[in-house]
Amino acid sequence: MNRSTLDKLISSTGLLIAILLLAASGGLFYAHNFVHTQVHDQLAQQKIMFPEANSKALNALPDTDKRMVSTYAGQQLVTGAQAKVFADNYIAVHLKKSAGGKTYAEASSAALENPSDTKLAGQVQLLFRGETLRGMLLNAYAFDTMAMVAKYAAIVSLIGGILLFILAALGFRHAKTAKVQTKKRK
Repeated sequence: MNRSTLDKLISSTGLLIAILLLAASGGLFYAHNFVHTQVHDQLAQQKIMFPEANSKALNALPDTDKRMVSTYAGQQLVTGAQAKVFADNYIAVHLKKSAGGKTYAEASSAALENPSDTKLAGQVQLLFRGETLRGMLLNAYAFDTMAMVAKYAAIVSLIGGILLFILAALGFRHAKTAKVQTKKRK
C-alpha cells in the first residue's frame, strides 16, 4: 500500500471520528442545557429562600452549617449546589433537632408501637415532610451535577472533534503531496 492511500485511509477515519465527536458534543451541550434549565426552573417555582444574614434562623445553626448556608444568605434557591447546601446544612440540621436525632424510619417505627402518642405522630409527619423535601433537593443537586459533567464532556468532545478535523485535513493534504513525491521519484 502506498503512502498516499494510507494517508487517505487514516485521514478518512479521523474525519469520521471528528464528525462523531462534534455530533456528540452537540448532544452533550443540549443535555447540559436541558437538565440545567429544568433544575433551575423547577427549583425557582418552589420559591425557597435561604435565611438572611445574621437572622435568628441562620445564627441557630452549628458553625460549619452556618458558614455553608451563609454563602447563599438571602438568596433564592435555584441551583443544584444551593440545593445541596440547603438540604444538608439547613434541613438536615433542623430534622436532627426535631425528633431527638431520630430518622423518619426510626420515629415511624416508634409511632406504630405507640399509636396514641400525638407528639410522636407529629414528629413523624415533620420528619416525613422534611426528609422528602431534602431528598428532592438532593435529586436536583445530582441532576445538576450530571448536567455539569455533560457540559465538560461536551467541551472535551468539541475540542477533540476540532483537533481531529484539522488533523484529517492535514492528512488529506499530505496524501496529495505524498502522491506528487511518489510520481517525482519514479
